[in-house]
Amino acid sequence: MYSVWPCPLPDGGVGEEMVLGFDEAREKRILIIPPLFEEANRLRHQIVETMRKLHSRGVDCFLPDLPGWNESLADFDNQSLAHWRVGIAAAVETFSTTAILAVRSGCWLVPEDSRGWLYAPPKPQQILRNMLRARILSAREAGREEITEELRKTGRERGITLAGWPLGPELFAELETEDSAAPPGYSVVDQTDVGGTPLWLRAENDFDLAQATALASIVATSGPGA
Repeated sequence: MYSVWPCPLPDGGVGEEMVLGFDEAREKRILIIPPLFEEANRLRHQIVETMRKLHSRGVDCFLPDLPGWNESLADFDNQSLAHWRVGIAAAVETFSTTAILAVRSGCWLVPEDSRGWLYAPPKPQQILRNMLRARILSAREAGREEITEELRKTGRERGITLAGWPLGPELFAELETEDSAAPPGYSVVDQTDVGGTPLWLRAENDFDLAQATALASIVATSGPGA
């Protein structure tokens, strides 16, 4: 199930990254784009179980790493949404996928010329605000006072570490300004469609079989963009 794939790098080269795949050369082939930052860790188990459910329903699916993600050895602070979009487009070609399932902030990376499902997409600005707020609260607990606008200025000029993630200035600027509107050809899947409480809001990393089954059922039985 695990293998490597040739992923484009920000410097124009090509590197090897890991991919988890269920590939039996079936007609329906789904590329999974996971969320970024802390939600990537929180939802990894849930995404893998959703892939197992898709596999059991006759759907091939692929979860590729991109530079800076998961097992990647690439430096996170050299990455950007723009570079990751190039990687996603390459993954679509490499695995000959027919549609995309993007989860949470992974929805920001979908190719506009593809189609698929966007599961609970947040706004980039909200995710950035949450990360800035977490840093300010952490600093306050340590007896330091940090100011949002000063942190934003640092992020724009030279990058900044938020919630343990070293954001380069390009990625920081993208999170401040990106438009998160759903492209044509994609269906938005709300949490109410899946049921239960959002896993990314729970205090500990968690897994919900009913939610994985529901999301897999939506992807397996409905057409994207419907």
